[in-house]
Amino acid sequence: MKKFAINKALGAAIKAARAAGRIMRDNWHQPKKVKLSDVHDIKLELDVRCQKLIEKTLRGVFPDIPLLGEEGDSGNVNAEYRWVVDPIDGTVNYFFGIPHAAVSIALQGKTEPKPDGASLRQNHVTLLGVIYDPFTDELWTATMGGQTELNGRVVRCSNHSRVSDAVIAMGFSKSKENLEKSLPHVDRLARRAKKIRILGSAALELAYVASGRLDVYIERTINLWDIAAGGLMVECSGGEMFLKELPDGRLRMCADNGKLRRKLKLGDLLS
Repeated sequence: MKKFAINKALGAAIKAARAAGRIMRDNWHQPKKVKLSDVHDIKLELDVRCQKLIEKTLRGVFPDIPLLGEEGDSGNVNAEYRWVVDPIDGTVNYFFGIPHAAVSIALQGKTEPKPDGASLRQNHVTLLGVIYDPFTDELWTATMGGQTELNGRVVRCSNHSRVSDAVIAMGFSKSKENLEKSLPHVDRLARRAKKIRILGSAALELAYVASGRLDVYIERTINLWDIAAGGLMVECSGGEMFLKELPDGRLRMCADNGKLRRKLKLGDLLS
């Protein structure tokens, strides 16, 4: 995609993210209609409404680009370009009145064909990312080969190189296997690091790593729409993204400032 088209796409993504963020703010103190609830997660009718608005806004500029989203796909998501959207990342926080949630939008482009058996996720790379926190009015943007900006100001990852100085965010799904693998590392890292945080919005945690607010963010099981935009931001800010795809298409992930991952000795947590 040519530079002018990337800039046009970035503008469309910013407009869509801000529009969804307005819906989040407007409904902040209103009763929330639950679409789906299980033991550890909540999906709201508002998630669907925000994704539909994002799709409408993006299609108004790029009518032929499909969308892969947390609330369902639209079009052929194995096309040359695709949007990857999490309309409300941090829905559980939002539902319980915790103002830590964001809109995440990425544009991905298809890469050269990978070996047989490669998944749709492996065949695309992120070209641009937008993350918007409507509660702080903070907007992060990044384009491939550029720098991450927060409200128009360039931000960078931290320079911390010692685990004892690091603030580490962690998240993990609640399956028995993930708990058995994760909790020993939580215990170990809590003793070594400056602080451990479990915040509940992957997009914001990645934006925070890209901005130097966090030094590391680790998730053992996460979806593409959670990290497509923020992963690019970490890399554009001088950090590193370790990703391993799982058989079900989800991902293991560690984002860091480029100085800490190997020192954390995560071993089986990311294997």
